[in-house]
Amino acid sequence: MNKIIVNVGGALCFNDKQYRCALGKGGARIDKQEGDGATPVGCFPIRKVFYRLDNLGNPPETIFPTQALAQDDGWSNDVNLPEYNQLVKIPYNGSHEKLWRNDHLYDIVVVLGYNDNPPITGKGSAIFMHIAREDYAPTAGCVALAREDLLEILKTADAATQVCVQEQRTV
Repeated sequence: MNKIIVNVGGALCFNDKQYRCALGKGGARIDKQEGDGATPVGCFPIRKVFYRLDNLGNPPETIFPTQALAQDDGWSNDVNLPEYNQLVKIPYNGSHEKLWRNDHLYDIVVVLGYNDNPPITGKGSAIFMHIAREDYAPTAGCVALAREDLLEILKTADAATQVCVQEQRTV
């Protein structure tokens, strides 16, 4: 099984290549909780890839299911509603994250299989791989990479590939 190894030092390794990445402002935590800003520790499958067709031109080349984002797409982070940690349509009555963004961070959104089968209320939601800010500023709990790096990884990942976030730095 191919593993994408992510360490808290801001490095991601896949297929004998190292990439720079950003993690959550709350670090990497085994005991991830909603709103803590942490990236969860563990190994997670890739579920789906959302993308902005207007900004990419074509869907990313990948074996994973892809879906073009729509302006009314969101992701529920409302611990009090049954749609918690799921795709929702906006307007949405609960707390949510808007997936259609103007800053290009979500031009590619790789949904990771974290807390989704079934979701446990309060354990964390909206854990994605997505495009990093230019300065690789910390995320709200996701793993972020340069656009070109994310596209390269998606092109070579296979159905068994998992994203494995480690609790401590590795050398």
